[in-house]
Amino acid sequence: MKFRDGMWFVKEGMKVEYATEVSVENTEIRNNGRTIHLLCPTRQVRSRMEAIDVSALTLDISASSPGIIAIEATHWAGARDLGPHFELYPHGQPEVTPSIEHGDHHVTLSSGDLSCKINTAPNSFGIQFLGQGREEQLTSFDFRSIGFAYSNPPTQTRTLAHSLDHIGRYMLAQLALGVGEKVYGLGEQFTEFIKNGQRVRIFNENGGTSSEQAYKTVPFYLTNRGYGVFVDHTELVDFEVGSERSARCQFSVEGQRLKFYIINGPSPKDILERYTTLTGKPALPPAWSFGLWLSTSFTTDWTEESIHEFMTKMEEVDCPVHVLHIDSFWMRRFRFCDFTFNPAICANPKKMLTDLKARFNVHICVWINAYIAQESPLFSEAASAGYLIRRRSGDIWQWDYWQPGMGIVDFTNPAACKWYASHLHALIDLGVDSFKTDFGEDVPWQDAVFHDGSDPKKMHSYFATLYNRVVFGVLKERFGEGKVCVFARSATAGGQTLPVHWSGDSESTPVAMAETLRGGLSLATSGFGYWSHDIGGFEGLPPANLYKRWVAFGLLSTHSRLHGSETYRVPWHYDDEAGAVLGAFTRLKCRLMPYLYATAVDNVRSGVPVLRPTFFDFEQDPVAWFLDRQYLLGGNLLVAPVFEGSGKVEFYLPKGRWTRWFDNEDGGKAGETVRGPVWLTERYGFEALPLFVKEWTILVLGKEGQNRVEYDYLTDLEIRLYHVGDKAERMLVDVEGNEVGLIRVENGKVEVPEIVKSCTVVDQDGKVLLNRS
Repeated sequence: MKFRDGMWFVKEGMKVEYATEVSVENTEIRNNGRTIHLLCPTRQVRSRMEAIDVSALTLDISASSPGIIAIEATHWAGARDLGPHFELYPHGQPEVTPSIEHGDHHVTLSSGDLSCKINTAPNSFGIQFLGQGREEQLTSFDFRSIGFAYSNPPTQTRTLAHSLDHIGRYMLAQLALGVGEKVYGLGEQFTEFIKNGQRVRIFNENGGTSSEQAYKTVPFYLTNRGYGVFVDHTELVDFEVGSERSARCQFSVEGQRLKFYIINGPSPKDILERYTTLTGKPALPPAWSFGLWLSTSFTTDWTEESIHEFMTKMEEVDCPVHVLHIDSFWMRRFRFCDFTFNPAICANPKKMLTDLKARFNVHICVWINAYIAQESPLFSEAASAGYLIRRRSGDIWQWDYWQPGMGIVDFTNPAACKWYASHLHALIDLGVDSFKTDFGEDVPWQDAVFHDGSDPKKMHSYFATLYNRVVFGVLKERFGEGKVCVFARSATAGGQTLPVHWSGDSESTPVAMAETLRGGLSLATSGFGYWSHDIGGFEGLPPANLYKRWVAFGLLSTHSRLHGSETYRVPWHYDDEAGAVLGAFTRLKCRLMPYLYATAVDNVRSGVPVLRPTFFDFEQDPVAWFLDRQYLLGGNLLVAPVFEGSGKVEFYLPKGRWTRWFDNEDGGKAGETVRGPVWLTERYGFEALPLFVKEWTILVLGKEGQNRVEYDYLTDLEIRLYHVGDKAERMLVDVEGNEVGLIRVENGKVEVPEIVKSCTVVDQDGKVLLNRS
């Protein structure tokens, strides 16, 4: 939201007042030395009389945990704060011993390796944030950088005594952006990867992947200057990233309070480690969830017989399937959600699911959402029990979008959560292993009343957390830690603790494939460890060449699903080659599982995403910060999807030695070493793409031809060493995610833990260094 008209003028219909100085006599040290409390008048006060009839902001600057400082700006402290609020430090708040230093015209609060230096000189205002040992400041508040605003402002202060009904009130802050500083994150944003110059609304919306709207919005960003910012508000947070002032990142909220955290790095990994300590570390998904998901698709006709036909034909074309997802029409039309299989499609769901699991060795996921259609027999039950969101009039909140007379489950009501969970338990009893938690964005925020009294504006985006938490909790209760996977579309900060998420509705075009990847990279930069997308796109029928290219991208993402709207994504709907491409990349995914699952285990501990932007591991390379058409899968594999129909792809290899995985059509051979930094333009066939292994890599693989994602990760391994030098190590995990030991290389000697029953160790040239049978 913009408050000014260029540099000099305030926007028409706005009034803005800024913190102008720090009142030294009102500066206090509070909270046992953890907090500096500042009173900041909005005009310079040179005499006692100038302290009359002046507004002021209070700033409370606190040491939150090592490397994190919290800032809370308040105009009127008497404003109600109804919630909901993000759950912070869910795994415990790390101890920090802050220090406060007083100097000439400044006071400095330090929290670990992050310091906040406050200018206390008369008639001036400035706050700097400094990283320990770094020459330049990270960011700062300068002149006219933190304040409050009115829209439709009163003509005089006393008019505020009458009514505020038609006056908008906002809090805003502008953090300085340095020369060349770039901003990333803010959730799954499909617009340009670098957010400078953009307005980003942190407000979940069902807008597909081709606009500025997003299903998963997160009020957190990081920059290439080595810090991150988390705005601790569940309601709409409006970011103007170098778009209100080109050298500042502004964020604003409606109301009288603004709280946010500055998070020190210096590396992107360090920032996310601290950010996910603040908002929650991801849970570990089960190994089976990393396999290929086959969907019955959205509006296509399907029956129990057709599912068996699809699964049988997938076997015939040699494409292993690990999860069968049954989409929305497993229920009767106009009755979503009644949690009851349509008897016209499936007369005995328990038998059907049991037979599918026994015959095809698959896990089962079914589609659900948080909405109850009026025709569902559950509607009247939920309405009479108070389980649905209401309007201020007391009526049930209903509309005809999606389903006729649709109501929405009120997850702020513990009884409603228990009721909703009971229906999920019944489905698990039938054989369901996971739930696709669709929607969760279309939640009323104006004429709505929640059971716990939450502010509907603050509940709108946070609703997805409550929804997914209930579903995740049911699965965890039934299957246990590390065995839980939801397949969710909407989320906000903290949603990374409830994996997995998929990107939502994309078109079936190369442009949509590229925007999908940008969304995934932005989501990863926002702390989400796992991510999927609809292979081939959701809307429309992709041409065969695009389908096959998207297959490669999809199977080299953390999670992989074939899903469309009115058309299936089974390979025989495309061409004779599609099945071979799908089978080859699915088997590659299976073979990579010992490596991928070890990376996932690290993600649980570190918060560093599995699929991530190149700059996460090459932050010293300025080129890496601009790359949005390639990514790292774990820290050791570089992937560049092919978007061009010709097979041409341009990509960048950072400094170091990189080993090709695939041949290309220009004479490049698998196993050859390419030295970076270098830009390459190459052509690839459909069963290949730029996939390179970084130097210093110990890559643990399953056996050649592996077609399952769940198997013994300690037997029949191929361990490849890629230019590891004199010393390297790699953690081994088993299929349950337990860390079982380290593979070590030291001075040419390879040590593999005894728990590994059989393996072959080879170097990058294929030379066998160890063979344990």
